[in-house]
Amino acid sequence: MRVAPKDLPPLILASASPRRAELLRQLGLDFTVVPAGVPELHQEQMTARELSQVNAYRKARAVAKKFPDALVLAADTVVCLDTVLFGKPATLEEAHQMLERLQGRTHQVLSGICLLHLRTHRQAVFAESTAVTFQPLNAVKIRRYLNRVNPLDKAGAYAIQEEGDLIVEKIVGSYTNVVGLPLERLTAELEAWADERTRSGHFREA
Repeated sequence: MRVAPKDLPPLILASASPRRAELLRQLGLDFTVVPAGVPELHQEQMTARELSQVNAYRKARAVAKKFPDALVLAADTVVCLDTVLFGKPATLEEAHQMLERLQGRTHQVLSGICLLHLRTHRQAVFAESTAVTFQPLNAVKIRRYLNRVNPLDKAGAYAIQEEGDLIVEKIVGSYTNVVGLPLERLTAELEAWADERTRSGHFREA
């Protein structure tokens, strides 16, 4: 990544996810973690893409109000099979049911991302989608996976980076998007922010 820390305002990751923090560190940027603490919406009338972006914006906005001079990065990841949305399971039984429905089929993982600099009212909101195909799974294979991974804090009851070879057959698209941050698209967006700042000497207002 060619964006240097000096090219951006102070960066805040509005997420408590250790997976997202680990991914963001791969870009070599300095950042502070400030969890948003905002309840995620689950509205059936929204598409997965819309919902992920709305939730990401709400998280970014909550943190940006406290730190208006920072560039706030927020994300929300949802799993979608056809038109059915899969959030985080509340129980192991619900996690088992989710994996049963996903087994042997291809679903979409969407990560909504919001970059927000409140002082200049500048924002970028986008979503990336990755197709994930599960292996055929019987009850024994599902139990084996759930015995090795805690599914309760994971959309769709799984994490591709944790024993993913036990359940995933293939993916088409960004791997890091499935983990929680689409680094390829995020890098391009951060470079655009830095380029704009370099050209204008400050952030232009939207």
